Amino acid sequence: MEKFCFFDDGSFYLNQPDQVSYLYFPLANVEGVMSSVTPELSGDSKTSQNTFLLSPVSSEDLHNNKSSRNFWCKINGTSIWSVTGRSAWQQAQKFSRDREETRLEAGFLWHKITRISKALGLKGIITSFVPANHDQVELMKVELTNIGAEAITLEPAAAIPLYCRSADNIRDHRHVTSLLHRIEVLERGIIVNPTLTFDERGHKINEIVYGVLGGNGDILPSKFYPTVDSFIGEGGSFENPRALQDDCLKPMKAGDRIDGYEAFGGLGFEEILLQPGESKAYIIVLGYGRSKEDFIAYGEKYLSEEAYDQAFEEMKVYWKRQLNVRFETGDDNFNHWMHWVTIQPILRRIYGCSFLPHHDYGRGGRGWRDLWQDCLALLLMDPREVRTMLKENFQGVRMDGTNATIIGKNRGEFIADRNNITRVWMDHGVWPLITTHLYIQQSGDIEFLLEKVPYFKDMQAVRGEQKDTLWTEEQGKTCLTQDNKPYLGTILEHLLMQHLTAFYDVGEHNHIRLRGADWNDALDMARDKGESVPFTALYASNLETLAELIEILEAKGFTTIELAKEMEVLLANEDSYGDYKKRQSILMEFCMSTKHKVSGETISISAKTLSNILRGMGQFIKDYIRNTEWISDGKDAFWFNGYYDNLGQRVEGVHPSGVRMMLPSQVFTIMSGTATDEQVKLITKAADQYLYTREIGGYRLNADFKEVNLNLGRMFGFAYGHKENGAVFCHMAVMYAYALYSRGFVKEGFKVIDTLYSHSMDFEKSKIYPGIPEYFDEKGRGMYHYLTGAASWLMFTLIQQVFGIVGKMGDLTFEPKLLKCQFNEDNRAGIAFDFAKRHFYVEYVNEEGLDYGEYQVKKIAGNLGEHFTENSSVIKREVIENLQSDQVYKITVTLGRKGENEWI
Repeated sequence: MEKFCFFDDGSFYLNQPDQVSYLYFPLANVEGVMSSVTPELSGDSKTSQNTFLLSPVSSEDLHNNKSSRNFWCKINGTSIWSVTGRSAWQQAQKFSRDREETRLEAGFLWHKITRISKALGLKGIITSFVPANHDQVELMKVELTNIGAEAITLEPAAAIPLYCRSADNIRDHRHVTSLLHRIEVLERGIIVNPTLTFDERGHKINEIVYGVLGGNGDILPSKFYPTVDSFIGEGGSFENPRALQDDCLKPMKAGDRIDGYEAFGGLGFEEILLQPGESKAYIIVLGYGRSKEDFIAYGEKYLSEEAYDQAFEEMKVYWKRQLNVRFETGDDNFNHWMHWVTIQPILRRIYGCSFLPHHDYGRGGRGWRDLWQDCLALLLMDPREVRTMLKENFQGVRMDGTNATIIGKNRGEFIADRNNITRVWMDHGVWPLITTHLYIQQSGDIEFLLEKVPYFKDMQAVRGEQKDTLWTEEQGKTCLTQDNKPYLGTILEHLLMQHLTAFYDVGEHNHIRLRGADWNDALDMARDKGESVPFTALYASNLETLAELIEILEAKGFTTIELAKEMEVLLANEDSYGDYKKRQSILMEFCMSTKHKVSGETISISAKTLSNILRGMGQFIKDYIRNTEWISDGKDAFWFNGYYDNLGQRVEGVHPSGVRMMLPSQVFTIMSGTATDEQVKLITKAADQYLYTREIGGYRLNADFKEVNLNLGRMFGFAYGHKENGAVFCHMAVMYAYALYSRGFVKEGFKVIDTLYSHSMDFEKSKIYPGIPEYFDEKGRGMYHYLTGAASWLMFTLIQQVFGIVGKMGDLTFEPKLLKCQFNEDNRAGIAFDFAKRHFYVEYVNEEGLDYGEYQVKKIAGNLGEHFTENSSVIKREVIENLQSDQVYKITVTLGRKGENEWI
């Protein structure tokens, strides 16, 4: 099997990509065009769940030509040839010795496929991308070249199946919705304007038109096939269309209309004569518009090679500017691979979690957890509007500490749940603080915590256990006071609400209840007695972080903290911590007091008192977990139990069917500081013994429980080694690396990342393009590529932990944890990044070739203006703010042996 290779700019090529199944590539822009394309140009295009231009595809549909864009050539009046390889005879020869040569080249975000038929003497190149502007179009340039010794005649034809409706109609009224189609042939293409958007709950007038245009300057289509049957003919197919072979199928012409059929973008062009070595190009525009005139206006402007090429170059410049984080280690392939990882958080903001072939669930948008974790990457890449965005995000928190789970299309817009199901994920409260804490450390903006925002309100109440039957839609989605005014609380209050309610929301083992699930959505069948130890540990760490932030506020002069009066009951019950029933009672008292409306009254508590309470809570949790959940296999392996199931039974440990261990249980006890250093050493040994499988990418999510456990979650119904049941789940594996790095276990953390990287780059096993997938399955194939929180956490780990680019209350510090093997042959490693809206390139110089643990930062130098003193250990905020925002500043950080001439 071929492997992909990188060019210097990070783009890559791959020979014979059509020999590998399930490959797809994203083409998108921030204006909402979301396309996917395979080496044979299958895939789809859409702007939302209800506006699919091409037929919606899941991964298994990628083998189906009905979802393919195509471009045909009738050669010398007889043979027909597909530039995408999607003809019946080309498919039959696909695996023979006489197969055609194909080559894929792809970059940020463009896709080029070259196909060569030596037998026909013809080469075709199709380059696809979406412009980086406001135009909702996907562009294709088709270049045809005669590589033979004789002149040939070609009759070209674009062939684009047009779906033009909601994904819901793929089998729900598929034919009926085609009756809504109003199809018009234009001078340069075909446009479809459905009369209605079909919904039996209430049909609506359609507001979106769809279409295909084609040509190149003065070259216009001469034949039009606006319906499927007009192109494939009776008994024909997309792989063997009769229109190109049978004169009885008469094309339509500009100005013609036809209604009520499956639409098709069939554009035929006049026959041309190609001499040996001669080429001809055609531009195809697929897109959307608010009206016929709208679509024509911005679609036709691309119908020349010059306009296409200009848009292509502008698109490449745009994405280069967006991907402003670059890593330079001694491994060029790793550097390029990480460059592809940096685009993945951006792709998830565009696609949500629903709009690539493997991501065939939901109806668009991101979830609560996705929102906050993707903001980690945004803070590190493009922090310009983060403050406003974070502030708006807090409007999704309810007064009972839970939150809306789906993010609406507009910022600050929230929905209870995609399926209108009352659900609470017990981990949701931890992520906003992790992101907010990073923002404060990067910016020094501690007063952000004192900004006031409303709370989200809907019928769900008492942490998902009751409904507020007094609430109506007319009341709005904002929590009100008794006098019907929106209640505004500080962001600090919102954070405290999330953590204090979780602290009291415990089960009979005194850990926080699992409820609908934690990070692992598939642990969804233990709502009654399930408990999550790992996230209890993470809440403990967060409580201590809140205490630290309050102490910083106090040092700034904010000696008292204002909170909702109802929260008082959550702050004065230290004697209840060890009694789960008392804690449950306190939580119920609070939730009932805020079930419908709140008083609007507030209390003041001293910052010192509040920080002490929070530290006490955090320390109680950590001590309790250390004392109750440290387990072993009865031999020499030790780790933390992480869960209790719906029967109240401990999940991990020795079982008749074998040892049971789960990776999240170790990740968050390590990350939170619950595990001692000695325990971390033992955990890593146990994880290597029971979870590590290098052949499929590294650390599995869990050992094989060998049963369908209906008392814990659907994950155990999945085949072992797939998705949440025992796959190498990259998101959790990367968080394991972060946890290890954060505790100083650098070689162990490097092993996690290096194994994921090595496996991803082993194309024969992973079978994915560059980047990190959601997981590797039992065969080692990368699954659910591009849209994964693993990318944000991998960037976060590389920047903050490995390269040690750390913000501390707005100042910039350097705490590298690079291993000797990560420096290049000149003992240097570098990183380009933005900080405080300024551009930096930091180069670490390790002249003695020291390993981590042997070196320390000895000198920081750079042309940073008169306010910067070289050899200082930190770059102060005021120095950075005096720098120009349009320059790149190089900083050289010299590493020297520990203990020699120390000055830090």
